[in-house]
Amino acid sequence: MEAYASKYTDKIHTDVLSDARQACYKARDAFYACLEKESNKKPTEIASVGLLYPVECKKTRQAYDDVCRRTWVKHFDRQYCAKKRVQRLLDDNESRRGPISLPQTSTFKPPN
Repeated sequence: MEAYASKYTDKIHTDVLSDARQACYKARDAFYACLEKESNKKPTEIASVGLLYPVECKKTRQAYDDVCRRTWVKHFDRQYCAKKRVQRLLDDNESRRGPISLPQTSTFKPPN
């Protein structure tokens, strides 16, 4: 471990510095704002973790991919998909209509 640390002490990962993080967050927010704005259009492009988006958001997606680390993009895409999935389940009013059906009790005849 010491050999690794001494070999790479001068390398600074500039993409994790504050300015780079802020640029990443800004690009991420612009892409997800585009997704929300264009939500009525058919998604045709595929992003990471199965996220689909319309072609109108391709430019903002490219900027997002260019500015952010690949692992961050995957992480944010997973978070966005999970949030949308939960929201879709909460908004699904069709499954909550009507009375709750409980399991029927068994009707075994008592032995004579």
